[in-house]
Amino acid sequence: MGRELIVAWAGRHQRDDWERLCAGYRRRIRRLAAVRDLPVRARARGAGGRRRLRAEGEALLAALPEPCRIVAVDRRARSRTSVELAEWLEGTARDWPHPVAFLVGSDLGLADEVFERARDGLSLGPLTLPHELARLVLYEQIYRALAIRAGIKYHREPL
Repeated sequence: MGRELIVAWAGRHQRDDWERLCAGYRRRIRRLAAVRDLPVRARARGAGGRRRLRAEGEALLAALPEPCRIVAVDRRARSRTSVELAEWLEGTARDWPHPVAFLVGSDLGLADEVFERARDGLSLGPLTLPHELARLVLYEQIYRALAIRAGIKYHREPL
């Protein structure tokens, strides 16, 4: 891949079980591309709803390197097949020489401002997923896409 992939996520917890699973995929990804996990915690104590969502969005955007291609991981975005994601990553690696950051919201989702600022989007489907599970699925799909590009026998097309 040649470009750093960043998974930036807003959340208040880093549970060991989820982190162990994500770390396993990061180890696999590192054989194919540089990857960084970027947990972001908003400074909005006691804030609820919209105020916390806005603070999380601001914190996510502030944590990213400049320049950076922002990908909003959100159900409002376009869904892709694993092969389409692999093709998109390949094109992005060819055309964009800077880090690519996938942004995952907290239990509140992603702020509208983050979604609008993103250059690209990726939907993991129409279901509402816990943010920890969304992060794990994202890591698995990034690994799958890179494995497809590298010719590694991991992905199988449906029969």
